[in-house]
Amino acid sequence: MRHSPFSVFSRRSLLLAGAVLAASASPLALAQQDWPQQPVTLIMGFPAGSGVDVVARTIQEPLSKKLGRPVTIDYKSGAAGNIASEYVAHAKPDGYTLSFGTAATHGSNAALYKKLPFDVEADFVPVAPVLDVSNVLTINPEVINVKTLKEFVELVKANPGKYNYASTGNGAGTHMAFAELNSRLGLTMVHVPYKGGPEAITSVVRGETCCIMNQVQTVLPHYKAGKVRLLGVTTAAPVAAVKEVPTIAASGVPGTQGFDSSIWFGIFAPKGTDAQIVDNLNAAVKAVLEQPEIREKFEAQGNAIRIESPAQFRKTVHENRLKWAEVVKAANISID
Repeated sequence: MRHSPFSVFSRRSLLLAGAVLAASASPLALAQQDWPQQPVTLIMGFPAGSGVDVVARTIQEPLSKKLGRPVTIDYKSGAAGNIASEYVAHAKPDGYTLSFGTAATHGSNAALYKKLPFDVEADFVPVAPVLDVSNVLTINPEVINVKTLKEFVELVKANPGKYNYASTGNGAGTHMAFAELNSRLGLTMVHVPYKGGPEAITSVVRGETCCIMNQVQTVLPHYKAGKVRLLGVTTAAPVAAVKEVPTIAASGVPGTQGFDSSIWFGIFAPKGTDAQIVDNLNAAVKAVLEQPEIREKFEAQGNAIRIESPAQFRKTVHENRLKWAEVVKAANISID
């Protein structure tokens, strides 16, 4: 059978066009397949030794093994995590510079700070959550000698402005949790922000402040040593690591019904990061979190792992931002 010159030309043209397209697409495809080719850096917006840092360091080595490249942590603490967030927002979107963010850095900060040099949603790609973290109302019984949340509320209401509570910084999750409690219950207290978790809990242990709404994992050693008392966890359900401590929501104190001020930690990439790299990162984090020894370690610290796809995590981030915007408005908090 004879082929017309046109059909032969068309066939050759199509083959040539396909080869050109394949050649032009191959660098991107190879870049996606070969990622990572260098160390991956997690930018940490909080001090070394803080609760956020402890979580990041727990997954650092297993994530390095899963990716086949070192995972390093670079500390750029300050401004409730905003310094680190700004750095990542303007970083090259190649999958090598990531943010280890929180419900504060990518949630409440958007309502607290009116002039952020980045958008907490638009300038980031949510990669993967890591944990849901419970805070717990922690007191120094020598400063404020009560045994239940009800007694705490009664004493603080009878002495407006007398008691100082600590936080890990203006706008941090520990600040927001206490601000929500005070707003709901009509408590008047003095907020004393510290530079991070270690300084804040130390202030309570020393009696410089009466109390803090801090992460279970941070206060657990002091609780076991008998230096502090725990009045209520902020999650909707009890926390296994301190199962004897009731939830604030179940305290029966008017205004606490439905109280749930838990926070999450997660990993973000700069906007524009290739979707395949994001999916690969998400899969690597998921595989790490599913390791029994990692799960058990986090649960023993009072945390619960959270596994979501990038799309699901994006929804979590959006809903979280809206929730904290309402809390900030109700508590009338603003940070310039």
